[in-house]
Amino acid sequence: MAGLLDVILGYDCNVACDYCTITPEMRAQALTTREVVARLQHGRALAYDRLSLTGGEPTIRRDLIGLVRAAKQLGFHDIKLQSNGLLFAQADNVTRLVDAGVTLFHISVHTHEAARYDALVRRAGTYELMRRGLDNVVARGPALVVDLIMKEDTYRALPSALAWLEARGARRVDLWFVSLTDGNRENVDSMPRMRDVVPYMREGLAFARARGMEVRSLHVPRCLLGEDHVHVFDPGADRVMVVTPEATFELKDSKLTGQLHMPCCAGCEHEAVCPGVRPDYLERYGDGEFARARGQAPTREGLRRLPIA
Repeated sequence: MAGLLDVILGYDCNVACDYCTITPEMRAQALTTREVVARLQHGRALAYDRLSLTGGEPTIRRDLIGLVRAAKQLGFHDIKLQSNGLLFAQADNVTRLVDAGVTLFHISVHTHEAARYDALVRRAGTYELMRRGLDNVVARGPALVVDLIMKEDTYRALPSALAWLEARGARRVDLWFVSLTDGNRENVDSMPRMRDVVPYMREGLAFARARGMEVRSLHVPRCLLGEDHVHVFDPGADRVMVVTPEATFELKDSKLTGQLHMPCCAGCEHEAVCPGVRPDYLERYGDGEFARARGQAPTREGLRRLPIA
């Protein structure tokens, strides 16, 4: 059975995003080159045929090109690289990665606003590097997905961010909802209510459809999106194995994916395909938004873990 092997090479990074879940202790953890190759070999033995290399920031590793080549030689036919794109400001870096075997670039743009970007990644002068890196990947022509983060100080700019990306030639965008886990656990003000974010999502999604862009929402449940529920993407619904420096697990069990169903979920038209809501969101806001969407009374207790269909 085919599937995706998602390898977190290590947690170190060349920026320090203000919503990052990676703790200082985690930044010291990384797989060695030998360990990565062993995980790739094991993944191929289990019939995983697609690969994602992520971090941290994988482009700061000196062995990255060699790891991509090894993955291609082992038979991974689709090799994704997740990056903040800063080192892609040097166009030769994009060319070398494509020649080695990268078939899909995921670039975390976070936000398209220059001052907010530099403040978010907490490294001055990086916005221009990100912009040039994004342009270089678009110009080189490999498949590209841009990641935007929806958090308290970015979600209102989502429609204009999509317009900015479309003008630069980026046609595929994933929308991530901020998580209050690990290194970002105490930063509760970074997480907005989904009900406040949804109107901006609807405006942005309407723009994207009119321009023929593909935009996916990874964490906002279908019940809140109405007719826009067709944009929901549940990566954990596929066969995805996550390899980290400290553990290996299926993506559907990750703390960054929806895991909990609530009493109001019973009988929902999306119940069979919805993985539920992330525990960190329910801990912060409870289930009122979801209950009201189902015409029911809110309840913060009685949350139950259900099998994912």
